[in-house]
Amino acid sequence: MILSILWTLLSLGAVFFILYFAERGARARHLHPELTRKFVHVTVGTFVAFWPFYLSWRIIASLSLLFMVAIAVSMRYEILRSIHSVQRTTRGELLFALSIGLIALLATNKWVFMASILNLSLGDGVAALVGILKGEGNEYKIFGHTKSRAGTIAFLVTSLCISIFYVVFSGSGFSWAALLLVPVLAAVTENIAINGTDNLAIPVVVALLLTNSL
Repeated sequence: MILSILWTLLSLGAVFFILYFAERGARARHLHPELTRKFVHVTVGTFVAFWPFYLSWRIIASLSLLFMVAIAVSMRYEILRSIHSVQRTTRGELLFALSIGLIALLATNKWVFMASILNLSLGDGVAALVGILKGEGNEYKIFGHTKSRAGTIAFLVTSLCISIFYVVFSGSGFSWAALLLVPVLAAVTENIAINGTDNLAIPVVVALLLTNSL
């Protein structure tokens, strides 16, 4: 019990340290809000992906609810500029917190949870970075929103690497669904889920596919 509480407090502390670091950069160094937002997205998401390896599902669901409340308060009073300053209509941060608890309920398998959240954090983060650096000249539009072929390919490759990691280490056995279908459908979902809804849609799609392939 004491060890569980300690791990929970350390996990909370790590997340708030990342947010504090990003906020300092957003305020003191005037970093671009998209840069700090993606930094939080990738680092927090990658860290959260491994929570089931040392935290219970109940604790993860509770932390998800706590994060949703904290983010809602932050959005209401504009506390965290590092994740709320992007000038577009999105509630992605709130959906990101919701997805953690929802995947904990859907997956009940630590490797499925890990792969689902990593597809969101690393896949979406790498796609955004590559899109910014290499997206000019290969853009296309989905539902009026600009995407890039470079960013989509980056997401697909990242998702494939996550799927290979999952197949090799999860002990679930070889699965074409996990290896090929997940990257393709996750990339499609990343394209069509707009205004931050990809933060919920991507991990849900991955979790359902992997759960049904076990």
